[in-house]
Amino acid sequence: MRNFLFYLTICFIFSCKSTETLTSSSSLNPKLKAKQIIKAHNKKKSDFITLQSRLKIELIEGDKSQIHTVTLRMERNRTIWINAFLNMVRLKITPEKVQMYNKLDRTYFEGDFTLIKDFLGVELNFTHIENLLLGHTIFTYNASDLKKEPHPKSYALSLKQKNALFEVLYLINPGYFKLDEQMISQPNQNRKLNVYYHTFQDIEEDIFPEQMTIKVVENQKETTLKMNLKSVSLNQPLRFPFKIPTGYKPIEL
Repeated sequence: MRNFLFYLTICFIFSCKSTETLTSSSSLNPKLKAKQIIKAHNKKKSDFITLQSRLKIELIEGDKSQIHTVTLRMERNRTIWINAFLNMVRLKITPEKVQMYNKLDRTYFEGDFTLIKDFLGVELNFTHIENLLLGHTIFTYNASDLKKEPHPKSYALSLKQKNALFEVLYLINPGYFKLDEQMISQPNQNRKLNVYYHTFQDIEEDIFPEQMTIKVVENQKETTLKMNLKSVSLNQPLRFPFKIPTGYKPIEL
């Protein structure tokens, strides 16, 4: 067992490719139309099989703050898996369901995406969450549904048809056409979700977020989640174990 763990550690160290934080000095091209901008963005969608990263998370609620470093694993289009130190908290998301347990209070959740909706305030499925983590637009729209808005630094796209229940705004970087920011607003429910992508990193000629901030505002209550992806490795064999310990109580939402 000891030799096996040593082997896994060595494989992980040498599978971490060199990364480069991207900077964009590109200026906006006023001639680009909404159709061309969203097409360029869609071409930048990440193309990998598996991903593993150390993920530093800071959760800020009011004047309280928690910082944790966890392991993030992804199998594109199939699984998102997060594991905290000593397996104290484990989360597994698939297109079918969300599973989570917490050894600190001996609770678990297993069901639909209500747990995610309860935190982010927006009804999202697996693809939406994957897009959010990878720096893509959460929702997919036809180019004909979008219009270009004025903005000094980014290509700004919003919906042509006004919707009193739902508003979106995408700010796309003019250099590498990933997102600088995306905003989802539900004015009637006094709820807003903002995702800020501060920096991106180039890994094996693919572009991934490096530092990002998720901010949820609901009825003037603000929750902030800061995330930093480090030591990203791609396309290595990964496992996504998950088993709810016996005797745990279900989380009631």
